[in-house]
Amino acid sequence: MAWFKSSYNVASLAVRSIRSPPGVMHRMEGRIFPSKHRYFHATVCKSKGQPSSVPQSVPLSRLSDSFLDGTSSVYLEELQRAWEADPTSVDESWDIFFRNFTGQPPTASGVSGQTMQESMRLLLLVRAYQVNGHMKANLDPLSLEQREIPAELDPAVYGFTEADLDREFFIGVWRMSGFLSNNRPVQTLRSILTRLEQAYCGSIGYEYMHIDDREKCNWLRERIETPTQLQHNTERRLVILDRLIWSTQFENFLATKMKTAKRFGLEGGETLIPGMKQMFDRAADLGVESIIVGMPHRGRLNVLGNVFRKPLRKIFSEFDKKSKPVEEVGLYTGTGDVKYHLGTSYDRPTRGGKHIHLSLVANPSHLEAVDPVVIGKTRAKQYYSNDVERTRNMGVLIHGDGSFAGQGVVYETLHLSALPNYTTGGTIHVVVNNQVAFTTDPRSGRSSQYCTDAAKALNAPIFHVNGDDMDAVAHVCELAAEWRQTFHSDVVVDIVCYRRFGHNEIDEPFFTQPKMYKVIQKHPSSLEIYKTKLLESGEVTREDIDRMQKKVDAILSEEFLNSKSYVQNKRDWLSAYWQGFKSPEQLSVIQNTGVKPYVLKAVGKAITVLPDNFKPHKSVKRVYEERARMIETGEDLDWAMGEALAFATLLVEGNHVRLSGQDVERGTFSHRHAMVHDQETGNKYCPLAHVMEDQNEEMFTVSNSSLSEFGVLGFELGYSMENPDALVLWEAQFGDFSNGAQVIFDQFLSSGEAKWLRQSGLVVLLPHGYDGQGPEHSSARLERFLQMSDDDPYVIPEMDPTLRNQIQKCNWQVVNVTTPANYFHVLRRQVHRDFRKPLIVMSPKNLLRYKFCKSNLSEFDDVQGHPGFDKQGTRFKRLIKDQNDHSEVEKGIRRLILCSGKIYYELDEERKRMEVNDIAICRVEQLCPFPYDLIQRELRRYPNAEVVWCQEEPVNMGAYSYIAPRLCTTLKALGRGSMEDIKYVGRVPSAATATGFLQVHQNEQAEILQRAMQPEPVKYPY
Repeated sequence: MAWFKSSYNVASLAVRSIRSPPGVMHRMEGRIFPSKHRYFHATVCKSKGQPSSVPQSVPLSRLSDSFLDGTSSVYLEELQRAWEADPTSVDESWDIFFRNFTGQPPTASGVSGQTMQESMRLLLLVRAYQVNGHMKANLDPLSLEQREIPAELDPAVYGFTEADLDREFFIGVWRMSGFLSNNRPVQTLRSILTRLEQAYCGSIGYEYMHIDDREKCNWLRERIETPTQLQHNTERRLVILDRLIWSTQFENFLATKMKTAKRFGLEGGETLIPGMKQMFDRAADLGVESIIVGMPHRGRLNVLGNVFRKPLRKIFSEFDKKSKPVEEVGLYTGTGDVKYHLGTSYDRPTRGGKHIHLSLVANPSHLEAVDPVVIGKTRAKQYYSNDVERTRNMGVLIHGDGSFAGQGVVYETLHLSALPNYTTGGTIHVVVNNQVAFTTDPRSGRSSQYCTDAAKALNAPIFHVNGDDMDAVAHVCELAAEWRQTFHSDVVVDIVCYRRFGHNEIDEPFFTQPKMYKVIQKHPSSLEIYKTKLLESGEVTREDIDRMQKKVDAILSEEFLNSKSYVQNKRDWLSAYWQGFKSPEQLSVIQNTGVKPYVLKAVGKAITVLPDNFKPHKSVKRVYEERARMIETGEDLDWAMGEALAFATLLVEGNHVRLSGQDVERGTFSHRHAMVHDQETGNKYCPLAHVMEDQNEEMFTVSNSSLSEFGVLGFELGYSMENPDALVLWEAQFGDFSNGAQVIFDQFLSSGEAKWLRQSGLVVLLPHGYDGQGPEHSSARLERFLQMSDDDPYVIPEMDPTLRNQIQKCNWQVVNVTTPANYFHVLRRQVHRDFRKPLIVMSPKNLLRYKFCKSNLSEFDDVQGHPGFDKQGTRFKRLIKDQNDHSEVEKGIRRLILCSGKIYYELDEERKRMEVNDIAICRVEQLCPFPYDLIQRELRRYPNAEVVWCQEEPVNMGAYSYIAPRLCTTLKALGRGSMEDIKYVGRVPSAATATGFLQVHQNEQAEILQRAMQPEPVKYPY
């Protein structure tokens, strides 16, 4: 295949050279108007007509491998020897062929005068159709696009004339499927061209010759070039007709009943619905049991009603402005979302007698943002159902033409498709190509010929289809399902259709596309076209059609009447894996996270041992030797060891752990080394994948990702939503790089539970801290995550130590942890609770190896009397009090410094250096939700202390804006003052997060420490 792609144009020029003597120049012009004969369409060859010279006979062994691969050459040699021994031992067509090429006159009429040059030209013509036939295909239902037909599709380019049409030609056995592999390799030029036109220039345009895999190309050729592939029997066409009637009349009914409502209808692309159903039926026949779907808002209501069987009365009731879920005590309803963003699930029976589970993932208006979420959820389904071959769970993504070409997350998602820890065995992409994006024409919306060209980078086949040809749409949708199940790779269906109305039903499209919409006004619907086709073929009568349409209308009308009295019941809370998990309105008991000492010792030894014959890098070897010492002595466990113990203990408890992101195997700061490389063989070993005997190889997954934030974070979010019994983590290379995935944070992670009632326990690790690395490697933009938190700054909630549901009612948690033990507990807390909330971690950088950022093993266990064990047991500390063993009331303390993160260690060192004894420093480890109860405890402990918030970030960044109003509420509740009594120490306002000059950074940091320890009261900001 590669030879053709690289030398196609050269070969074409060579053919032109063969046809003319030296020195004759050629000029090719592609024209749009038809010529005298339909095959000789638009190309004019301007050169002096010269007869082609007849070459001397050529031994088969000298035929160029540019046209015959080695295997075919051997096959032909064997045929030639058989023919030489007995000409009657081979087929008559082969006898003619060999006589031609050995210079003997043919014994029968047939192939005559065929030269080697003509064989080459004919093969190039066939290949031209396979490569560029889609450019001549009838794809636009509106016939507005005037495309130039490539000159390569004109037989005249290859020296053929109309006089050659009824000549027979040998077309060979080039080891390719399709009509070229017929047993009789002789056909007339007319029949060859007819077949090529039917296969490549009808209502379907195939792009697959960019695929560099012969088996895949042959598989497609066999299905494309075989005429019977497109034929549907009457029974099947009646099913398709019924589905098309439902799709069309659903939209017509909504247009009649809800004239002023936005619904983002599917008019102009109604064939999508029957196409999807045919695809799903075929996929089920091929072994698919579950399909996860992501799609935009256009056509979503139609898909919900006709594919996912969401009750029509429920859909209709959602148009009622007064409609809302019934208030039930103890049930969380959230904020809700507009009807065309909602998801659902359904067990759908297929026409083949099987059942297939369908899931439609809820998504925002941000086009394509749901793509990686769907893929991640699909991968998780495959893991939990032990779908190792990835044939039973499949993802389907429906796109718009403008967004497929314009949104970068499409490309990010496509490039996850073949990565070992992200592949799902292929995704089917369906583009509903309206030929306009909102008001933007394609020529202004993309630089490529097709909106789907990005998929060529993946060697994905692309099937362009005229959306008005119902049979063709059904065919390519089924073909896509077959491809996915056969080759386990992505495939694209591009349904070229139109949008009968504007961007929404109350939009005026004539403002920007007057020419297009004049045509659309007069254009019949795809249903009318299909009815006419079936009526003309005699497969259905007018009475049959009327009966089908009346039945659908009756059902729609009945459902509409029932919608008037329909009560919106509480939406289903969570899927099967989530049974028993609590909503924000249901009280959850706080659980301990300490682990028995013997378990810590056992797993600690398992994850610090490398195989005997394994030869790691000497530095990594020292790391593992040091970790083994930590477990042996129980002292000075560092950050990476605390994390590894959290992972290992969760694994032995039966939980799945998955960590992904850029460079996470080693860690950006070379601290994790979860995957160790043999320096001699290059083999890899992951100790956490061997915590238990016969451990599932995916039970612990650590994977370097592609250089993507949006796509990979979305993937992990989708993965985390499938099953609660897992710790799923995504780590940014640097915290500020996470803003490349801001859509996922804004539209999904922070608000998904409120909008769609779907929980996620995803952990996001964002390296954060000011250490002089400049504005792009200092801040994880903590302030943005706190700003999106929904806890009320002016109301102190119930703060019972054990039955506290403050976290349940908050949208997520934001922590800035300062000890390995507390990191261990906050990770385990994610799993040891009966609800799930996202966790945003401001993870450290220089604390990873800081001499005082250590924990003893006793802080990880559940033994009473050990550090960390309090009245309730061992658990995550939301606030760490001053480490100077202060009593319950310390009236001599003049200043209470509240801070978070690594600044604590710098403050503590400065306090020791200056020998200051009247300043207390408390670490707020959990910023959100705000630990009112613990802050109150510390304020009572230091009744005379000035209250200061200290941070490294500028005052317009960091936690200050979040902390100040909540701290004020706490002060007022204790009668300790107001906002003016909260002092600030940190950097001044700044546009950039940090300075790019190391000396300036050091001066700023020193000033923060000096002001925090100054003997006089802090005056800023009041």
